[in-house]
Amino acid sequence: MDTKKLRQKILDLAIHGKLVPQDPNDEPASVLLERIKAEKERLIKEGKIKKSKKSTKASDTPHYENVPFEVPESWVWCKFQDCMDVRDGTHDSPKYTQEGYPLITSKDFKNGQFDFSKTRYISEVDYKNIIKRSKVDIGDILYSMIGGNIGSMIYIQHDNYFDMAIKNVALFKPYQNSDISTKYIAYFLESKIKEYQAIAIGGAQPFVGLDIFRNTLVPLPPLAEQHRIITEIEKWLALIDQIEQGKVDLQTIIKQTKSKILDLAIHGKLVPQDPNDEPAIKLLKRINPDFTPCDNGHYTQLPDGW
Repeated sequence: MDTKKLRQKILDLAIHGKLVPQDPNDEPASVLLERIKAEKERLIKEGKIKKSKKSTKASDTPHYENVPFEVPESWVWCKFQDCMDVRDGTHDSPKYTQEGYPLITSKDFKNGQFDFSKTRYISEVDYKNIIKRSKVDIGDILYSMIGGNIGSMIYIQHDNYFDMAIKNVALFKPYQNSDISTKYIAYFLESKIKEYQAIAIGGAQPFVGLDIFRNTLVPLPPLAEQHRIITEIEKWLALIDQIEQGKVDLQTIIKQTKSKILDLAIHGKLVPQDPNDEPAIKLLKRINPDFTPCDNGHYTQLPDGW
């Protein structure tokens, strides 16, 4: 079993809105996005962050014509710069010291873990100057944007947080007091690794510019669904980890996978719908002219045409 492809499939289903069912009681993502934008505008007015050149106002509801794929009705497309503060670290080369504050670059983390074997250190003065531009906090995401390991990423949590400065690393920060799951964003970023690697420019040191990240279109679910997606992803990734470690019966995984595929199929989420298809009700009318459709109000929402 190709576990890398399986992992990518799980992430693809998640960001397409097909991994968990939608709940009509969830607050729509459009309302969530308005709150995030309002918080961003507040931070701009207070001078805590800079205004991006092409960011939308809180009162605007952007409509993107060429979105990568269709998402559920309760979701919304937005650019990264509208839902997250995307920065990078220093571009300078401060003087290194024997001890002090670690200067984290893309070579200092891989597969979600820090590796301090090659980490360099800087003085407190240089550290304080760098964090004026890009202070790393709990809940942030560090993402390698240069070199051979573009896409290497680490999610900052309580158990791996320490005072650090960063250089040539993309920093994804939730806007202060905004409701968004950075763990969902981390999984979205993981799903995009191959795309970012493919568009990297440069020779020996390829890189992805901040404008690419900031203008990436993000499929944003309602906040409650973000949490459901994370739970489901982590369940499946834990099983994949067990497969890789040889600690689980492969037949059990195959049965669970088949069950998930069948569940997606009967909910109309396994393949895209074609608006040119004849509606199912016409098919049933031909089979039984007296057919009367059931009230769908108490059942799972079906695609149009079913």
